[in-house]
Amino acid sequence: MVDRLRSAAEQLEAPICPDCHVEMKWFRSELLADEPTPIIAHLFVCPHCKRAAKADTIFRGSQAPPDKLSAPRFISYAA
Repeated sequence: MVDRLRSAAEQLEAPICPDCHVEMKWFRSELLADEPTPIIAHLFVCPHCKRAAKADTIFRGSQAPPDKLSAPRFISYAA
């Protein structure tokens, strides 16, 4: 989970403070939900006016078909 937090924070672009028009600094990240879809909230703070902002990262699961099935689906015998 720590790897997810780290990679999500690296991909984020810091928001711009609407009052000061400067880039906000990252404050912390926290896991909001793990199941069924992981959601991580990133909190930012303006270094000048101390205004806070939040950005969410939602992970989309990619389901790949299995390479091998554990058993054949249909067994047909020639009669």
